[in-house]
Amino acid sequence: MSLLIRRARSDETGLVLSFIRELAEYEKLSHEVEATEAMIAEALFGANPRLYCAITEWNGEAVGFAVWFVNFSTFSGRHGIYLEDLYVRPSHRGKGIGTALLNYLAKECVDNGWSRLQWSVLDWNAPSIAFYKSLGAVMMDDWTLCRVTGDALTRLAGKAP
Repeated sequence: MSLLIRRARSDETGLVLSFIRELAEYEKLSHEVEATEAMIAEALFGANPRLYCAITEWNGEAVGFAVWFVNFSTFSGRHGIYLEDLYVRPSHRGKGIGTALLNYLAKECVDNGWSRLQWSVLDWNAPSIAFYKSLGAVMMDDWTLCRVTGDALTRLAGKAP
């Protein structure tokens, strides 16, 4: 059995989008997926990419992915990684693939002198929460994620000076 983690290639935007859709289905959020293959291609491989993706292969078969971007902590004064998506197909869970992906991203942080690796997890996703805690992740229960989208975003933008 062999595990390979590598950066996504420009000819794999369809694969990346399929993983996004599978993750959204698992999270019961399929209705929120607006991304197209062209949008993913531009974000990952356009003139000024700000998004990164790693593909995991198990015995040559693509079975999972991680999508992240670089963030910044004003408190630490250093960059870090915000993990947007981590997904391993159910048929390949329990093989250490998710752990390997997080090891890969932690190494990216350490190698670059970055201060943190962070992500969000749905509060009902007990298996993932237990998994993340087993790796040393701290649940930030005293923080609430905020989001402005759609009409509210348009209204807020309309109030800019």
